Amino acid sequence: MTEPPLYERDPEAWQAHLANGNRTQPRKRVGADVLFRDKAGRILLVDPSYKPDWDLPGGMAEANEPPLETAIRELREELGLEYHGGRLLVVDWVAPHGPWDDSLMFVFDGGVLSAEDQAAIRLEEGGELREARFVTDEEAKGLLRSYVWARVERAISHLASHSIGYLHNGIHREH
Repeated sequence: MTEPPLYERDPEAWQAHLANGNRTQPRKRVGADVLFRDKAGRILLVDPSYKPDWDLPGGMAEANEPPLETAIRELREELGLEYHGGRLLVVDWVAPHGPWDDSLMFVFDGGVLSAEDQAAIRLEEGGELREARFVTDEEAKGLLRSYVWARVERAISHLASHSIGYLHNGIHREH
């Protein structure tokens, strides 16, 4: 007769086994951005004070925070916007680069911001953002890192096709 599995015969040992795996397995950074547009179809970008390049509004998740909640929190903190969530457009796996390990970036649809919503955007004095502005696709291409622009460009295409994209460094991958 075979012995029952560890989770059946010793639940405490099983939990300790799982906890050890949780401690030793790799962890990924997760970020969540939001693609907002204006009525002219321009994209909202932000200029973070802590890096040289522009980006979509959003940011990095805190420990155990779901990506959509990250986007909601970051938009409230950094722009004063009450975002209630939107459709997932793309998930982008970003390869290790420089001192950073790999990460997963989620891009959600923010829809078209009304003139009233645009007027409500507030940058915190001395905060993480120097500027927020709507730009054309061509301007965005020049302001964003190439792989971020690739991610944004794919997000725009998935917005139009009502689909979700899976990317590697901004490049579409079949799934």
